[in-house]
Amino acid sequence: MTQIQPTQETSAPQENSPPGPRTSPESAGQVSPGRPSMGRLVGLDLARALAVFGMYIVHIAPMPSAGNNLGSWVYSLAEGRSSALFATLAGFSLMLIAGRREPKAGLAGRQAKARIAIRAVILLALGTVLAMEYGDIIILAYYGVYFLLALLLVRLSAKTLAIIAAGIALVMPQLAFVLKMWLSDSVQQTINAYDPLEKLSTVGVLDLLLTGLYPTITWMAFVTAGMALARLDLTAATVQRRLAALGASLTVGAYGLAALLGGTSAVLSFRGGGGPSSGSGAGSMGSGSMGSGSGAGSMGSGSGGPELSASDLLGAVSHTGTTLDTIGCVGVAILVIVGTTAAIDRLPLLRRLAKPVTAVGTMSLTAYVGHFLAQSAWPASGAGTTTSWVPVLTYILTAIVFATIWSRFFRRGPLEYLLNAATKPAKYIR
Repeated sequence: MTQIQPTQETSAPQENSPPGPRTSPESAGQVSPGRPSMGRLVGLDLARALAVFGMYIVHIAPMPSAGNNLGSWVYSLAEGRSSALFATLAGFSLMLIAGRREPKAGLAGRQAKARIAIRAVILLALGTVLAMEYGDIIILAYYGVYFLLALLLVRLSAKTLAIIAAGIALVMPQLAFVLKMWLSDSVQQTINAYDPLEKLSTVGVLDLLLTGLYPTITWMAFVTAGMALARLDLTAATVQRRLAALGASLTVGAYGLAALLGGTSAVLSFRGGGGPSSGSGAGSMGSGSMGSGSGAGSMGSGSGGPELSASDLLGAVSHTGTTLDTIGCVGVAILVIVGTTAAIDRLPLLRRLAKPVTAVGTMSLTAYVGHFLAQSAWPASGAGTTTSWVPVLTYILTAIVFATIWSRFFRRGPLEYLLNAATKPAKYIR
């Protein structure tokens, strides 16, 4: 991951719990004034599923080529935005544990924080193990860091969280650029020489915080934005309209301004080869360690990708981590979350028809990790190794079939069950 944080109770590519129509105890019971509607929870599962499928596209579909063909547009839409949607959903889902509309306090609050901390450690460990094989494309270790930092924010109001998210988006990309300019290759190598994570998986602390594909310094904007959304009543029509207007404004404003300042190549990496990430998708998997050194590139010379110039800070190409890229991705995430929530809540027929897809969203950690394991068994299906969309469609269909069958017998996905069981010791916190 990218919700992929990669999570029913906690995040996209991460910790889903129960299947769609069945509401998890934590998810349902934590919304204070009034229980959340079934539509809200199922809508989030649908959003998670879309994030999963977006990651599949970036990691498996053919690399985009210059031009206006449909495949390139679909890839460009998924690239960066699917992992950002995962991170936003991660922040939202964290509040399902910490207390949605009203934060948990006292003993319940301490136990909730302990559960989040345990999940963070597990995701950091799991992400590191997977990165040993698949490279810096794995988002789970980053999620571990996001979760630990989010512990400081779980009691804040929606307004305060939104202000923090805006501040991160406006300030941190420039700070990250300056820090990367200051951190020469020799300094980075010195830091990495003493970093056990770097030695294990080539994704060390410096990558997790600053130079990787999903650097915490800028990506916390998505997590914090998701936490702010969780404080709102998404089933209220007025809230939905306002959020839809906000999401559309952020999306159009960010990408429109980037295009105005730098042309189409400042927004879409596949057009004309002019963007800083041209020719290297965020999920590109080369030979050997999948994803190693490939990515569309966060700013600077870290493992995330090519170095950007100061002028590139005005662009919005996926995974560059600029202010406009971050704002645009937040806008898209808001539109998807509000759109799926409203659609599922108001269209009972869609809820029934989408049930197999939402089942994937209830076990997004399993779906996310599973597609990497499948690519190990079927290496010819990685991005850049195929010119056909058949493999990615096969992965999507397989995920839907598996999730549908599994959810008929089990409340959680396989990895979600293990992750939930691992957090049980939190109940002993006093």
